[in-house]
Amino acid sequence: MFSVCIQPQDFDVSTELARLHASNAQVGAACFFVGLVRDRNEGAAVASMELEHYPGMTEKSIAAIIERARQRFGIAAARVIHRVGLLQPLDQIVLVAVTSAHRGASFAACEFIMDYLKSEAPFWKKELTPQGTRWVDARVSDEMALKRWEQL
Repeated sequence: MFSVCIQPQDFDVSTELARLHASNAQVGAACFFVGLVRDRNEGAAVASMELEHYPGMTEKSIAAIIERARQRFGIAAARVIHRVGLLQPLDQIVLVAVTSAHRGASFAACEFIMDYLKSEAPFWKKELTPQGTRWVDARVSDEMALKRWEQL
């Protein structure tokens, strides 16, 4: 199972794990990353975050990232859930879940997908701070993460 879901509602990690490995007895490893909304960013308090996306384009972009991970790491399954809409600090914002025969491929593919998701998926994030609203720009560290994958 390779799938992408963009949704406003929260997700349950246990449910997603059960879905990923339910029908594949060759799976020996599962790796999950869950991203949370922080209450601070760039030195300012964050009261909330609003995420927008381009329906259709966002799912295609993430599906292409998952396909690259499948080809590169030979993973058995991958699921990405990304929330949109208004989120509060400590809300779950993203889930990247990967299964494979062995842990090395799961760890690497999970990180690979998350790194490319941060830089290539068409999401727009707006934070509400005490100073007002601001759009969240791409980080240099995210671009550096991509360069690392190009060298491996």
